[in-house]
Amino acid sequence: MRRLSPIDVAFLRLERRHQPLHVGALALFTPPPGSPPDFAAQLAERLNQSQIARPPFDRRPLSRLGMLYWEDDPHFDLAHHFVHMALPKPGRIRELLAMVSRVHSAHLDRAYPLWRVYLIEGLEDGRIATYMKIHHSVVDGVSGIRLLMKSMADDAAASAAMPPTWEVGSGQRPTPVLAKALTGLEKLKANAASIPSVMQQLRETLRDARARRPDVVTSLRAPRSILNQRITASRRFAAQSYSTERIKAVGKALDATTNDVVLAMCAGALRRYLSDLRALPDKPLIAGVPVSLHRDREQAQPGNEIAFMLVNLATHLEDPLQRFHAIKASVDYSKARFACMSQSELLAYSVAMLAPGVAKLAGGWENMPVNVVISHVPGPRQPMYWQGCQLDGLYPVSLLLDGLALNITLVSRHDRVDFGLIACRRTLPSVQRLLDHLQEALEELEAAVA
Repeated sequence: MRRLSPIDVAFLRLERRHQPLHVGALALFTPPPGSPPDFAAQLAERLNQSQIARPPFDRRPLSRLGMLYWEDDPHFDLAHHFVHMALPKPGRIRELLAMVSRVHSAHLDRAYPLWRVYLIEGLEDGRIATYMKIHHSVVDGVSGIRLLMKSMADDAAASAAMPPTWEVGSGQRPTPVLAKALTGLEKLKANAASIPSVMQQLRETLRDARARRPDVVTSLRAPRSILNQRITASRRFAAQSYSTERIKAVGKALDATTNDVVLAMCAGALRRYLSDLRALPDKPLIAGVPVSLHRDREQAQPGNEIAFMLVNLATHLEDPLQRFHAIKASVDYSKARFACMSQSELLAYSVAMLAPGVAKLAGGWENMPVNVVISHVPGPRQPMYWQGCQLDGLYPVSLLLDGLALNITLVSRHDRVDFGLIACRRTLPSVQRLLDHLQEALEELEAAVA
């Protein structure tokens, strides 16, 4: 048995009937040229021959004396984890997204390893899709995408001979309890030594906040918004791809990163969406932006290693360039703070910055420390193939919490940036309009820098 980390335990403990805490990814593929009509059925039959699962796909949660552990599943059954299905006609993207919305709402059974993969055929354009969901206690967004990439290759023929994702796994097992305890003692020593540095960074941040520097964001600044309400079990998933070349061109013109531009796109889209609903707060929305703490960008480690950056989305500003520069200043301030800290210091700083806003929740879910979570996950930097099929899109499907009714997650690939939006269907109406607003926000920025 292997004990879970505190953050992984939290993802299991916080789960509710209306609040499943798994993450997922929808991938679109073009089959190889000359593929037979029953290509998907043949692929499903081949994948069904697999009876091996490697970490973290071979473990399930176990509770003993109030403590949570991972244990190896002695009776692994692929039939519980792999599903082959077809979309109802006419097989448009609309039907695909509706299917993902329904399936993503359902919980994973804790009697089994916490993941499931769907192979989907029936798209009207002849493509196939996969949808994979895995509990957030097992992986975070970055390590989840890396796990998917480990079963793909940059060559079609090579990918056709590769094993499925669950057979590749991370290549590492979680640390045993005794070894983790010893590692934990070392971390405690390191954390104790880092307290002075963290306190210094906090003092400087609070000093800047009291001086009302506009680029300093605290967890007490998020305004009340319809984005921050209790959620139901109903979900709406929307997805769209945007040109990496266009986004990078805007970033180059403004001496900014791709992440700065996509945050500005999200801000512009949210401003239009909330304005249409006559629900735009007078104060700027605040985004919580996860920052990966994984040391090795090439290895997919199980578990969660994330901190949070607080970003001013400047949604109160009508001018797109003024809004962009306000967002970039906020991001640059946090980056400068983060650059001065180690991983353990960064995590402690992030928790301390969120603490006042979390305490504010006693007054209701409308008092969230952030209004929306926006996560940017790096994807492949070259064309990729899975089982001989070319990857056309990789759309993340994240989770929702009470008080956070919308999550925007995106994967940046070599030629496209794939946005995945998940929202509570009842709380936020017509959230798919945000896809059009993202396009409009990009065009607005292009026109501003032209």
